[in-house]
Amino acid sequence: MPDRATIYDVADHAGVSISTVSLAINAPGRVRPATLERVLTAADALDYVPRSAAVTRARRGVGRVGVLAPFASSGSFGRLLNGVLRTARDHPFEVVVFDSDDGGTPALLRPPVAPRIDGLIAMAIPIGGERAAQLSAQQVAVVIVEHEDPHVTSVSVDNAAGGRMVAELLLARGHARFGFLGATTHRDRGVQPSAARLAGFRDGLRAAGGELADDAVRLVEHAFEAARAAAGELLAARDRPTAIFAASDLLAGGALAAARDAGLRVPDDVALVGFDDDELATALGLTSVRQPLEELGDAAMQALLAQLAQPRRPIHHTRLGLALVERAST
Repeated sequence: MPDRATIYDVADHAGVSISTVSLAINAPGRVRPATLERVLTAADALDYVPRSAAVTRARRGVGRVGVLAPFASSGSFGRLLNGVLRTARDHPFEVVVFDSDDGGTPALLRPPVAPRIDGLIAMAIPIGGERAAQLSAQQVAVVIVEHEDPHVTSVSVDNAAGGRMVAELLLARGHARFGFLGATTHRDRGVQPSAARLAGFRDGLRAAGGELADDAVRLVEHAFEAARAAAGELLAARDRPTAIFAASDLLAGGALAAARDAGLRVPDDVALVGFDDDELATALGLTSVRQPLEELGDAAMQALLAQLAQPRRPIHHTRLGLALVERAST
């Protein structure tokens, strides 16, 4: 095999025609998913770089950065993206959003297609060292948001610390029975900070002699009605919790509806705390952990720009602070 793989090698490895490989690279949306996966897997295995992409890279960048997120229409993503765009507007880069509703890396960001961007900000997507190394080999800078990986520059918050903040508040209010609503974690479907928030909440309770029973934890799809139903189960228990911590404001909104369904007063009968401190928390009077979403987006874009200006820049991890905003629900 020659030193540099060719389109013929990829076609042979994938068992498809040369024209199919070309179509997969230049118009992946026009190729059947199974065939596209075979072509991209073959290209990955052979470290194939199209000649046109190699020439473009040798000459200059393409002037485009990608932002990848699961469920890109969610409110928290919108605030993160606002931070990215606020910083990007002063620089000569086009920002392209890639929605990955299964938490995986879409075809448009997999070699050999990836050279169409200069950099990638991956929000809540588990792009680890191996994938980042592949992108780096294609001269694509990478920054991850929401979690940390020792091999990739990251921007995040301490979700466990947020959970501990909530525990301290509820304990100070005299609560002794607790519930937790979190988002179901799917393998390879994006990073769910819910688990870290639960761990921190439990740690905070234990540090003061409190406890969160296993049967008082409900993990559901991140949806209002799912949270409403799960919270309804918690509040129907004989030893129902007097305080519920929800891993997002949307889930806390579902818990608020469940409390009203049960004829319970908030916060007299049950206290509620959410996470994010978005507009919903303000509208509903929810106590919530505020995470600086716009600032996270801004910091991620700044980190990416630094990498683009200095490709050999060392891996760097940035953590932004959280704040607890108290309202009528506690």
